[in-house]
Formats: sequence, structure tokens, C-alpha cells
Amino acid sequence: MKRVLRSLLVAATVSAALTGGAAKASVRVVETSKESQACIDCHKKHTLSIVKQWKSSGHADAGVGCFECHKAKKTDPDAMKHHGFIVSAIVSPKDCGQCHPKETKEFTNSYHAQGGKFVYSAKNVLGMVITGMPNNYFGCAGCHGAKVEIGKDGKPLAGTWPNNGIGRFNPDGSVGSCAACHYSHSFSLAQARDPKTCGKCHQGPDHPDIEIYELSKHGIAWEYHHKDMEKVLERRDIKAGEDYYQAPACFTCHMGSTSTGVKGSHDVGMKSSWNIRGPISKRTENWQKKRELMKKTCMACHTKKYVDNYFKVYDEYIKMYNEKFAIPAKDVMTFMYNHGVLDKTPFNESLEWDYWHLWHHEGRRARHGAAMMGADYSHWQGIYLVAYNFYFKLLPEADKLIERKFKEGKIDKATVEAWKKLKKEILSRKEHKWINSSFEEIKKMEKENLKTFMEAVNK
Repeated sequence: MKRVLRSLLVAATVSAALTGGAAKASVRVVETSKESQACIDCHKKHTLSIVKQWKSSGHADAGVGCFECHKAKKTDPDAMKHHGFIVSAIVSPKDCGQCHPKETKEFTNSYHAQGGKFVYSAKNVLGMVITGMPNNYFGCAGCHGAKVEIGKDGKPLAGTWPNNGIGRFNPDGSVGSCAACHYSHSFSLAQARDPKTCGKCHQGPDHPDIEIYELSKHGIAWEYHHKDMEKVLERRDIKAGEDYYQAPACFTCHMGSTSTGVKGSHDVGMKSSWNIRGPISKRTENWQKKRELMKKTCMACHTKKYVDNYFKVYDEYIKMYNEKFAIPAKDVMTFMYNHGVLDKTPFNESLEWDYWHLWHHEGRRARHGAAMMGADYSHWQGIYLVAYNFYFKLLPEADKLIERKFKEGKIDKATVEAWKKLKKEILSRKEHKWINSSFEEIKKMEKENLKTFMEAVNK
């Protein structure tokens, strides 16, 4: 870009005159365009905080100003006239990609950029219909993003803006919002790398990642040591195990470079070998390659044996969740829909809410707890509640529903018998045999289960 005006940003520390000390000054010379300088001169009067944030940024150091990011063409759908300039209020990944093409490409192909699709999918009936649209704006779209609508004057319409959800649909056809993590207008790398930045979305009953992390060994170490690493965290290219080594943050494991040869990426799913968001956990595409990248990341701090052992047990945990609870629960729901016990209206029966909590809340908490070494979330706040929900909510509620629908004449005797057969088949599986066993038989199962587990992880 052409820089036509020099603006001096001077920080000076002057010693007291009484000491006779000479004035000390460090001068930061920044080149900005005349258009950006006009923005700065005006905004100093109206939104001084934004100007100050920008002055502290790497963008200011590089001479990238307001106009370079916000400029627009007359033909752009969100172009608006603004004090003699044609600009857009929205800075999209396409705009950021002019200077950051690699990061933009990686981000655009990531899970994050696809987040907005959920908001308009059939899966979001809870947000758009059952709870209500204002909640969809503040809740679902607040993290996932949504479509920004533009008025005739080129300005974003209320109800679609402000909108910094990670998978935002932008007027220029791009998806995503870089500002979801890199806050305007300071764009601090240290702030973007702070776990709390991820935690603003990755929290709560369905994916308490920040809660799990903060109470994990990793999180506690980060809280204690991160102030010692602040200068390092502002650098663009840093490697775990080399440039910082006391503790990892979210970006370390999911995006970061390491001393073991892993290159950083804005594709947050590049190391995820399991998709643990859905009702049943599934392997991701190219999961072996992703697993090796994650292992190499862990080995920036841990030994290979330590890492291999962890992933063996993690895989067994996911397998146990799938086979013992998730697949049988899905079989129950499939039976109910296929036999007309449940109608096509979502969430109008208690059974549907029980199932939702089993996989979407308790099930996710359990799996995320195991993935991040959060013992309490893995057990008490996770798989313990999955088990309770399965044995004492889902199955009993299914029994009640079958009985009620039969009395109402909505299902026949054959459906009742088919349900009894399915339930008996599920509870006869070895994972569930404890429910009709004596204490002595259960003690025997403990020994058998321990033997089976050790054989599985050491084969």
C-alpha cells in the first residue's frame, strides 16, 4: 500500500528535574496513508479508545491503518459513504486475507468457519423456535455466527449486527470472523492465545472446555506461569517446547507449532482424530495423520511412552462411551421414531429431552473431560451422569411412553412386544449385565473388566 504521511508516535520517560537526569525517549515511527490519518483525526474526537487500541497494535507498527482494513468499492454490497470515503463496517476474512492469505485459507477450511451453518440447520430448533429468536441472536449466533443483512444505505441491519460469531456469513460471500479471536482494534496475539478467549464459547454444560482446562494440570501451570511468557506470546511464530515450555494453552494443542516439527495452522481441527461433538463419536477424515500430529505436539513436553499410553486409554474410553451407552441409546430413539411412538415434532416428549441431555450434555462433558485429562468431568460430571440418564431416565421413560401410547391406541401389541424384545436384548449385552446381578457376580465382573481393559490397551 502507498504510504504518504508519516505519523510519529512518541513514548517518553522523563526523569525528575531534581535528579538532574536526562530525558529518555523511545520513538516509534509509523507510516500511515492520508486516508487512515483522516480516520484517526476524526475518531480521536469520537471513539478515542479505538484509536488508542490501534496505536498499540502490530498493525500500527506496520503502517496498516483504518482505511486499509475498512475500505470498500462502490459495488460492494456493504459499501457505505462515510465522511467522503467509501468504507464497510465489516472487516471479513477476505479483507484480512489481503495480507494474511495463508491464515485465511486455513481458517476458511476449518470447523470454526463452518460454525454458522448450525444456526440455520434443523438441529437448531431449540435456539430458533423452542427458546426463541432473541436467544438465538445472543446465544447461538453469539458463538456460531449468523448472516449479516445489509440495508439500502450499506449499513448492517439490527438483529444481524453486531455479529462476531466465528462462522459469520459476510456480505462479500466469505465466511467467518477473524475478530472472534483477534479482538479489534489491538489485535493482540497474546490475548488471542489466552485460553479465556477460547473459553468465551467453549464453556458450559455441553462443552465445558475452559472449565476442564483451568482445573487440569495444564491449566493450573498456565495460570501460574503465563505472566512470565507474555512477551513471547506476542511474537508471531513461537514453538511449544522451545520458545515457551512451562505450560500449554488451547492454541498450543489445537493450532500451534512445536519444537518437534509440527507447523502451526488456523485449522483448529488439524490434530483432532475423533469427532466427539455428536451423539456417537466418529473418527475424523485422515484421523491417523491427525493423531500423529497431536502426539508430536504432546511430545514437545512429554515422552513418547507417556503419550502413547494416554491415547490408548483415551481410545478405549471413547469406544466404551459409544458401545455401552451411545449406540444403544440411539437404537432406542430409532425404534421409537420408526414405530410411530414418537411423532415428527421435535422435543415434545420427555424422552427426547432425556436423550438430548444424555449425549449433548453429559456425553459431551464426559468425552471432553477424557480428552483434556479432566478427571471429575470424565467421571462425576460426565460418564456417571450418562449412566444414570441411560438406566434411570431414558429406559424408564421409554417404558412409560410405550405404555401410554398403547393405552391411547396409537400403537399396537406387536410394537409393545418389539420394544420389550429390544430392551431385553440391550440389557443382555455384557456391558449391562450388572443390572440383574448379585453383589458377588458384580465383584467377579470387576476382575474380568480390568483384565479385558488391560489386554485392550496393551495389545
